[in-house]
Amino acid sequence: MYADTQNDITRQVVRAAQLLLAYGAESDLVEEISQRLGRALGLASVELSISSNALVMTSLVHGRCVTTTRRIREHGINMAVVCELQRICLLAEKGLYGPNEVRKRLARIHPRSYPRWVVIPVIGLSCASFCHLSGGDVIACLITFLASACGMYVRLILAARHFNVLVNFAITAFITTLVAQLGYLKPITATPQLAMAAAVLMLVPGFPMINAISDMVKGHMNVGISRWGQATLMTVSSVIGITIAMQLGGLL
Repeated sequence: MYADTQNDITRQVVRAAQLLLAYGAESDLVEEISQRLGRALGLASVELSISSNALVMTSLVHGRCVTTTRRIREHGINMAVVCELQRICLLAEKGLYGPNEVRKRLARIHPRSYPRWVVIPVIGLSCASFCHLSGGDVIACLITFLASACGMYVRLILAARHFNVLVNFAITAFITTLVAQLGYLKPITATPQLAMAAAVLMLVPGFPMINAISDMVKGHMNVGISRWGQATLMTVSSVIGITIAMQLGGLL
């Protein structure tokens, strides 16, 4: 293998690893896919060092090493991107994709997201379902739907304007809790507390916490602790927004 070919394949593999980390894959999966993709494209071995905001990759072919570093910028969780990268790896292992095809596929990867008019009512319905499962009456469920839908709308608007995620969570929790307090203004529901509790469940950072625990259990302590810290800060931001809204509503 020529040096230029090794350099090109290394860039493709590190790009795949960069995308996996940016869109929410756990560290163990990133290592596995990178090593498998590298071997499928002709590299003898691929070694990765992953930190909280960067990765270092070294490829080896006939005693020649190539090391490259990439910065990781999180783009939110998107399992469609992760699945597409796994599919590229599988097709490369089967011999259907060579370096050129992998390069083209990687260049065409773009995150796909559902439109707002689908996400907002579905999030509202899911939070209202939690309220119902917790014993909330019909009015409480309707208040939960309205509050969580309003909060999700604000969250998507702030995300589109690239607000810091912690500021986003705090403002979203504030707006959601304000709307959820409708049940306390007039005696229209017997379970207003369930509406308030269920409306903010959309802000629970479950996926980052799961990834954090998975990384720490599998030995990636630095990345796991970093993800756990980020999830904790997101939770604290939500609590701050909820507390301010409850103080304004006279509930604290």
